[in-house]
Amino acid sequence: MSQLAHPVSIKGVVVRDGKVLLLKNEREEWELPGGRIEPGETPEECVAREITEETQWKVTTGPILDSWMYYIDVAEKNVFIVTYGCHPDGAGEPVLSHEHKEIGLFTEDEVPGLTMPEGYKRSIATWFELLRADAVS
Repeated sequence: MSQLAHPVSIKGVVVRDGKVLLLKNEREEWELPGGRIEPGETPEECVAREITEETQWKVTTGPILDSWMYYIDVAEKNVFIVTYGCHPDGAGEPVLSHEHKEIGLFTEDEVPGLTMPEGYKRSIATWFELLRADAVS
């Protein structure tokens, strides 16, 4: 029997002071903060809650940036990823939770060289572009 249902992961691209917030997972990859949606939650609420749980940052969820199917080799499973642009509320330092190994803030130019899925890199690039366009208008 083929399994058609896939786990869904809602991720947030948070940029503050020109740097994007990233977390290092157990696979030694950088990833966006976020996670699984809970019953009764909107995707926007999910990503804001997960970012706060994982980094102590409060955010306001903005637009959807992208969605794609991500195949995780080591887990041999597909996860449906949806990314949102998020606006940080406040100025505290991000705090690492037990879920990740490391926390980092990276400039747009540093992102292409990081070990992370291409889809995340694409979402980060899109959000930097949108933020630049907003700053101009």
